[in-house]
Amino acid sequence: QVQLVESGGGLVQAGGSLRLSCAASGRAFRAYYMGWFRQTPGKEREFVAAVSWSGTSTYSSDSVEGRFTISSDNAKNTVYLQMNSLKPEDTAVYYCALKYGSRATTFSEYDYWGQGTQVTVSS
Repeated sequence: QVQLVESGGGLVQAGGSLRLSCAASGRAFRAYYMGWFRQTPGKEREFVAAVSWSGTSTYSSDSVEGRFTISSDNAKNTVYLQMNSLKPEDTAVYYCALKYGSRATTFSEYDYWGQGTQVTVSS
């Protein structure tokens, strides 16, 4: 089993920054992708960004490209999401997720999920 614990959410003004962290524990970590998704009430969970287990492959959605950066620290089994130039439309619950195998941007392809952390951006 894998456990994922997110932290770092909160309230920030538009234009500000936040950094989310996701610590993984449990099963051995090799050949996986860790991703961030976000969700607002009544909407499907939306892909934000993902990083390979080696940290050498990253990709993100068009809506956050250039503003959000995903990174990983294998020694700590932790993935980060640095969010800059935040906008009110970035307000959502952000979830960390993990999958083994190839890259993916669909939430149904991820096997393990954290509990989520709220990010609120005020205008």
